Amino acid sequence: MKWIAALITISFLASCGADGAPVQPTAGIGIGISPSGLSTSTRVGVKKGPVSVGVSL
Repeated sequence: MKWIAALITISFLASCGADGAPVQPTAGIGIGISPSGLSTSTRVGVKKGPVSVGVSL
């Protein structure tokens, strides 16, 4: 049980940026108007330095 608690603690610390600068979350919402109607887009991702990774929905 102690081993599982230690693994969870290490995972939490690594994910919150305790070992370095945390990653910056990014988000965006877009609305477009065209002759065929309205369109919407959503983007979420993370950015660390010059590298960014995102997903558009």
